[in-house]
Amino acid sequence: MLLPADWQAKLRLRLAFPLTSVQLCLLAIVAGFLAALLILLFRLTIIGIQSFFLERTDDFSGIAEGYRWALPFIAAVLISIMAMLVGLAHYRMGIAYVIHRIKTQYGVMPFWNTFNQFFGGIIALTSGFSVGREGPSVHLGAFGAGLLGQYLHLPYNSIRILAGCGIAAAISASFNTPLAAVIFVMEVVLREYRIHVFVPVMLASVVGALLTRGVFGMGNDLAALKIVSISGWHLPYLVLCGIAIGAAAYVFNQSIWRILKWFQKWHLALKLFLAAAITAAVGHVVPQAMGAETGAIFYAVTASTEFWLLLTILLAKFLLTVVAVGLAVPGGVIGPVFGIGILAGTLLAFLPVFVSGDASLSGTYATLGMAGFMAATLHAPLAALVAVMELSYNPDIIVPAMLVITCAYVTTVQLFKNKSIFVLQLELQQLPYKLAPADDVLQKVGVLAMLDKEYLVVSASDDDKIESILADKPAHQLLIQKTDNSEQPFLLIDYDLDASMTGQSTLMRQPLQGLSHQASMAEVHTLLDEQKGGVVYIYDPQQPEQLLGLIRWEQVRALLTKQNNLI
Repeated sequence: MLLPADWQAKLRLRLAFPLTSVQLCLLAIVAGFLAALLILLFRLTIIGIQSFFLERTDDFSGIAEGYRWALPFIAAVLISIMAMLVGLAHYRMGIAYVIHRIKTQYGVMPFWNTFNQFFGGIIALTSGFSVGREGPSVHLGAFGAGLLGQYLHLPYNSIRILAGCGIAAAISASFNTPLAAVIFVMEVVLREYRIHVFVPVMLASVVGALLTRGVFGMGNDLAALKIVSISGWHLPYLVLCGIAIGAAAYVFNQSIWRILKWFQKWHLALKLFLAAAITAAVGHVVPQAMGAETGAIFYAVTASTEFWLLLTILLAKFLLTVVAVGLAVPGGVIGPVFGIGILAGTLLAFLPVFVSGDASLSGTYATLGMAGFMAATLHAPLAALVAVMELSYNPDIIVPAMLVITCAYVTTVQLFKNKSIFVLQLELQQLPYKLAPADDVLQKVGVLAMLDKEYLVVSASDDDKIESILADKPAHQLLIQKTDNSEQPFLLIDYDLDASMTGQSTLMRQPLQGLSHQASMAEVHTLLDEQKGGVVYIYDPQQPEQLLGLIRWEQVRALLTKQNNLI
């Protein structure tokens, strides 16, 4: 490491506290930079490969039918070979998997899963599968930020925050929506709103936006949609639109869940080949439905008056997305959700356009459809609203968007009992994504923030000498004996009152369990919860023989039962 040892110790100690700090903010900037670089490399690679055979990025309608047929099958072969060489156990990827790792492993992402995600995502997105780039982006962002935390051996509670920073920077770099990226991380991934988390995540998102704007400019995917103000008579119709979108979101999520369930036991290669066959067949008839969201946006703008063409593209896009996500094609779902929502909104605009004769309404309704469908499928209403505000640069869209989002979300949750697509994926794969209330609190505090230094360390093994030390020390002070046993290097020594009644030795030596200085108080709770008492020692894995301090059960209980400014 580049930092001196004493600086490292001070940095780790500061980050163990769940408080806003300059150190965490600076690390968030670095994490955001690393994550954004990975995303830019990912995006530029896709654009570079597609430039060899596509006239316009993500538009597969202009290439020869033979190539369009072959691309999905070539991709299925390459992804299958890569996954089997690396190991099928490393094929879990995407936003759902990142949420699982955030909750259970503080956002630390395995290398080989990330390897599969990076190259598999590039192959899938360049070959016409209807998946989005944000799934790989979120995975890569969490990996880059977590890698920084692991390299510096930071406390896991701060690595978790850095992973959120990497995700925010990745989404910001993918869509040029820095604020929506922050809200998405807080609302969907971390599922909490705390100042000491919000500030560094916001900084990382800014870094991601600056980098992507430096490479791709200020534009975004929705820049071509024309947003106009709509009058009050549209509002009752927007309520009906929201209800329809909420119902469509239920069908969408349930369709993906059913395909995931039906084909769960199939070999990966068979699933990918089935996805390739359906993509090739549908793409032969409706090539406009292939790819991520940009193709759908293009046709929503250029063919906004062609009802049957848009309806055909919508149905085909819906089918291809459900198939690709359900059959484990390595990509995200948010991009296609954008495309489906925009197409649905454009179609819903036909009635008000017919009534008013104002064809410019199509862009507004397309944007509202995207917002409602995103809110209902991902269960991210606030992120959907902010995304619309950032992508449209028009404050007139806020009130209509709030109405559509609310109606769509309430309909899908209340009427259809629809769960988030990510939750459905996690439950089907039996990946934990919820924490016990105690662990949820304790994960936010590093053990270094709670070290107990009230102890004496002795290396003597003479009982008489140890008894004299026990007699002279303060009652609250613990006595620790250091041993030559690497498996049990420290013992807690105290009087054995039961043994003293029988005339045996009055000393009791109890082996202590150890935890790395990166651990949080949740790991202490796991070790001591069964006996509701005891002590663990904290050590540096690079110097395991050095005792950094102790954590007592009373400290865990205090964090959970008392009003503590740390949490």
